[in-house]
Amino acid sequence: MKINYLDHVNIRTVNVAGLVEFYGAILKFEPGPRPDFPFDGAWLYCGDRPVIHLVATADPTGAPWNLRLEHFAFAAEGLSDFLAHLRQHGVAYRVGVAPGFGIQQVNFHDPDGNHLHVDFAPEEAADCSPFTT
Repeated sequence: MKINYLDHVNIRTVNVAGLVEFYGAILKFEPGPRPDFPFDGAWLYCGDRPVIHLVATADPTGAPWNLRLEHFAFAAEGLSDFLAHLRQHGVAYRVGVAPGFGIQQVNFHDPDGNHLHVDFAPEEAADCSPFTT
């Protein structure tokens, strides 16, 4: 598996519109296409890359939807090899597919509980059964 780049950060917020405005004004990021997830939010683009994913939450204090950096993600190649690598090291994971985009997202946590995922292009098919330890 080869990591290509840091893909994006994901931020939970009660103020999607305000953050869209802030990141647009300050960093010149523009809202753009976003998968049809079952929750509100926005993707902000730097050029042709969605680098900030905003997720709307109604309750800023209620776990697990509290305000925070929710995860970080990498784009990579070699899905089958990566899944085998995670299994070899006993790392639990689940794979999701971004609706309408087909991106395969391998989700897992580091030893401190930080959520990250590694994203693979839709054409990288593999046995994506969840793995638990």
